[in-house]
Amino acid sequence: MSSRWNYKVVEIKPGLLGGMKAERIQAELDRLGAQGWELVNLAFAGPMSPAILVLKKPH
Repeated sequence: MSSRWNYKVVEIKPGLLGGMKAERIQAELDRLGAQGWELVNLAFAGPMSPAILVLKKPH
């Protein structure tokens, strides 16, 4: 039996002074997790770059 998945890509931009706060990522993951989304991957290139969250949930 194969599963079907819905995928979601979320971009979290750095704050006005630059830098990414772990609390912002945590809050977004908590919000999305409550909707049934599961984190698959996180990409983060540096302090001035957005964090990219890749999530999935069953179709």
